Amino acid sequence: MTDWQPTASLEAIKARAGLLSTVRAFFAARNVLEVDTPQLARYGVSDPHIQCIPVPGYGYLQSSPEYHMKRLLAAGSGPIYQICKAYRDGEAGGRHNPEFTMLEWYRPGFALDDLVQECLALFAELFPRAQSRTYRFRDLFRHVTGLDPLTTDDADLIANAESHGAPKDLNKSAAVDYLMATRVEPALPAEQLSVVTNFPGWAAALAQTCDDKDGTTVACRFEIYYRGLELANGYQELTDATEQQQRFEKDNALRREQGMNIMEEDAYLLAAMASSLPECSGVAIGVERLLMAGQRLNNIDQAIMFPFNRA
Repeated sequence: MTDWQPTASLEAIKARAGLLSTVRAFFAARNVLEVDTPQLARYGVSDPHIQCIPVPGYGYLQSSPEYHMKRLLAAGSGPIYQICKAYRDGEAGGRHNPEFTMLEWYRPGFALDDLVQECLALFAELFPRAQSRTYRFRDLFRHVTGLDPLTTDDADLIANAESHGAPKDLNKSAAVDYLMATRVEPALPAEQLSVVTNFPGWAAALAQTCDDKDGTTVACRFEIYYRGLELANGYQELTDATEQQQRFEKDNALRREQGMNIMEEDAYLLAAMASSLPECSGVAIGVERLLMAGQRLNNIDQAIMFPFNRA
């Protein structure tokens, strides 16, 4: 017999509606404009960690509204936010569904810490009793593992990851990612909003980079964790079109090495960045994860009415 019913409870469905209402009121009070950009477009992202879903003859379902929102910023939109569907191939499990809801916003003129504080202000409305604490990635990683993720020998980092169950043949960055996910993140206090800043330079994605106090390159990026979930991923956004093109090329070189398809660089985004993309910070948040954290749900299926296996 076909199981046609939703996997989310009526309580969770109502809580989701309330959450979205709170988010919209939060941004309305701050004069941040809600926008609506395409979910199907010619280009997809090149990030080797994200696989777009192709739609033959049309392009790709969008894994994030980022590229289109940056074009709006370059056109003079001012501060903007969006609540939309996003799509990622191969993402399934207790915290992932190929289709999910994303909250993303951008603040021209905001330094990264300004955006961190705005995230915490929103979370104060969603999780009113939660306290927050900020950590530098390097310090937190070293405290939990005893290893400096930026200066420890590659072989030592890889060996440590393998001793904790990592698959063989990881490179340094993959070993650090593994240890972060399996050792560092679980060590964060569950009932605390943990802000982690200054990620390794190789994890910059579309963020700017800067030098740490010892001259090592770090990413101007933060993530926020709560109740065992990564909720927010924010950047001091890259605005240099030449650097952006170089990162597209680097991504595709990695994709080629790993046997992935090559992603055509987004000519619209590059043109917008070359024209007038302002200095800004931006952040992406999974709406289902907000609901999971707020309602103490154990599986993303409990936060989605019809997940992929019932859609």
